[in-house]
Amino acid sequence: MIKHLKENIRFFIGRIKAGRLQEMRQQTLWIYQYARHYWMVMIFYTMLGMFGAVVSLVSGLVSRDLVDIITGHESGAVIQTFAIMIGLNIGTTLISQISDYASSYLSMKVDAEIKADIFSKILVTDWESLTNYHTGDLLTRWSSDASNISSGVLNFIPNIIIYSFRFISAFVMVVYHDASFAIFAFLGMPVSLIMSKTLLKRMVNNNRRSAAMGAKMSGFNQETFSNIQTIKAFDLIRLYIERLKQLQKEYIQMRLDFQKMSIGTSLLLSTVGLLVSYLSYGWGIYRVWSGAISYGTMTMFLTLSGTLSGSLHNLTSLVPAIIGLTTSAGRLMDIIEMPREDYSQNDEVEQFYEKHASEGISLSIQNMDYTYKNGTQVFSNASLEAHPHEVIALVGPSGEGKTTMIRLLLSLMQLQSGSACLYGSQASADVIPLTPSTRKLFSYVPQGNTMFSGTIAENMRNVKQDATDAEIIEALKLACAWDFVKKLPNSIDSKIMERGGGFSEGQAQRLSIARALLRNSPILLLDEATSALDTATERNVLRNIMQDNYPRTCIVTTHRPSVLHICKRVYAIRNKQCVLLTKTEIDEMTKF
Repeated sequence: MIKHLKENIRFFIGRIKAGRLQEMRQQTLWIYQYARHYWMVMIFYTMLGMFGAVVSLVSGLVSRDLVDIITGHESGAVIQTFAIMIGLNIGTTLISQISDYASSYLSMKVDAEIKADIFSKILVTDWESLTNYHTGDLLTRWSSDASNISSGVLNFIPNIIIYSFRFISAFVMVVYHDASFAIFAFLGMPVSLIMSKTLLKRMVNNNRRSAAMGAKMSGFNQETFSNIQTIKAFDLIRLYIERLKQLQKEYIQMRLDFQKMSIGTSLLLSTVGLLVSYLSYGWGIYRVWSGAISYGTMTMFLTLSGTLSGSLHNLTSLVPAIIGLTTSAGRLMDIIEMPREDYSQNDEVEQFYEKHASEGISLSIQNMDYTYKNGTQVFSNASLEAHPHEVIALVGPSGEGKTTMIRLLLSLMQLQSGSACLYGSQASADVIPLTPSTRKLFSYVPQGNTMFSGTIAENMRNVKQDATDAEIIEALKLACAWDFVKKLPNSIDSKIMERGGGFSEGQAQRLSIARALLRNSPILLLDEATSALDTATERNVLRNIMQDNYPRTCIVTTHRPSVLHICKRVYAIRNKQCVLLTKTEIDEMTKF
């Protein structure tokens, strides 16, 4: 016993040196940041649990009296005691139903609030850092891990108090009536101490493996269902079915490994529990036979013995609970403790826009450098500028940095040197740097299909909630989309399926452009946004943007030279710089 205790102490000291317990402490403190907001709910849970423990003890006393009365043939007291027992059971049932309803409501409410808070923090996490995580992994962390946190916040501390109260109160009653029975409450403790060293390490590893496997499965499912069209087109159905089966096989094997450990642990603890119960039962028979206690007292002791061992087992079971809780906390901390975007300039941007909205807003990038985290340099001393009522083109081979430039303008990625700013007019000294706060001055149409499920009108109003039907139709006309929308059975109230389903790529692209135009932002970014349009429609859309009276600054990235003559200036990304092309160079490009 002493040897195993020393080994456990050395084990925990080793864990402290290894940093695991320190890490768990930090994760617990992080969980506390949520738990402190719900202390009233935790008190409510605790009071319910303690009330149940008190009722259980009172029921034990009543059962004792009932057995003693029956064995003593006191018929008059039987009815009274039996009535008390019935009343206790009915009251317990009613309170249990009420508390279950209240608990369900509070659990859902806290779960929703914590998920909403974590959701909002994920959305303002630095975009470039967030792209290191698979979408399926993010979804698993937000849904499963956040639910673990909400459940733990409500239950962990109340359960410690409730189980401790049950154990102490039952122990006091046992000692009060017959201290010899108290010995049996502690017979299982040496086994728990001996097993703690191995179980703690295995539980930590199991929780991490389970979380990683869950993220892997979620990522596979999310990617598969998002790319069903591609899977069908390449006839990859059999391949993906086999991949799913392989993942399922890995998952089943992992669960079986966990189950083997659980079965072994349960068998050992159950054996110890049965041994303790039989010893208690045998000791109770001896005490009754010797006349030291009554039959009713023996019955009560057996019940209390079960309460003691059960409470001790429940307290022990909180160890894997706290490990699972801190594992979930660590996975969420990985995400929400990444760098946050800075929106501190929101008020300044609002004032800047109000001051310059009528004249339009210019954009300038000077001597910019940017290198990806993998060491690939994209820009070195690059510069460009764009002004209201202009369409500026960015051209260059795929992979040279056109989309990276758009992301830098949107402050999704941060400049490493140089300057990027907005100003009201060429003569204005009023300048504001590009930050996440300045995104409200941009409208953006990325590559690919970016429409959401819902109606056309709902998609449009995502960017301008108070937009009238007339404003939506006008934006659709500017984007050359009204000609097919007006023919739909429900016009702007027609449904769009997931990922723009129900519309061609060109139609979905025009709807995306209309949505950006409806926002009426002073700067419009089109990242290969006309790639699915025919040349005539592409030119019409850009001409409509130019002829619009709104003082809009428009930047277009494109592979297609057919619209370059419409643009005010054309920049080619060459040698990590933005080179302003001459008219002769543009003419050469448009010949092909």
